[in-house]
Amino acid sequence: MSDMEQDVRHTLERLIAARGVSLAGVSQLLGKNPAYIQQFIKRGTPKRLDERDRRILAQFFGVSETQLGAPDEPVAALPGRAGRVPVRVSQPHRTLPARMRLIPRLAVGASAGPGALAEDEMPVAEIAFDEAWLRRLGAGSDAVTMIRVEGDSMAPTLNDGDDILVAMHGGTGTPRRDGIHVLRMDDALIVKRLAFRPDGRLSVTSDNALYPSFPDLAPDSVHIVGRVIWAGRRV
Repeated sequence: MSDMEQDVRHTLERLIAARGVSLAGVSQLLGKNPAYIQQFIKRGTPKRLDERDRRILAQFFGVSETQLGAPDEPVAALPGRAGRVPVRVSQPHRTLPARMRLIPRLAVGASAGPGALAEDEMPVAEIAFDEAWLRRLGAGSDAVTMIRVEGDSMAPTLNDGDDILVAMHGGTGTPRRDGIHVLRMDDALIVKRLAFRPDGRLSVTSDNALYPSFPDLAPDSVHIVGRVIWAGRRV
């Protein structure tokens, strides 16, 4: 591993620590498996960040892509009085205002019905949202993803086909906060209303009374993926 590649890993590790997010949460931001960033930083796998991941991380942390391994802009030569003077050539690229954050839209659905398998978690799009607006919703520095709702067990709160923003839970302990959450149960993603009981157990309910609820579950029986902070639908 070259010194430059090692510097990129150290830089990314410092950025993650300063932002207060988890390695797993940053992996989810990229649509990767939870161990992806840890393997990149600690084991050097992959050897380099690909262009898409580098761009998302640079915009998320508010740094230059060159700090994360992007090559310097190419140098061209123009004639000058002392011969040829090197100048930087600007390359066309997409930029976002500093106040915007790119949110990946995942190619999965969170079932509001009987459950939907989530085998493909690669982003199919990236949508820009205002950073201050996300913080007002309660996202803070959490990684955020967008997925769709499948089924009607959360109707009328959430309907089939709605897009939802999910503030990802980084895995640093169960987040004790009531609300609508995306859960993983038996290899399926589901979206339900979650409440924490005084005795430490969980209540998982459907807003649609036609669907079953689970008023008394052990905390280790569900994996909390993240909290739903916003929903949008077609009109």
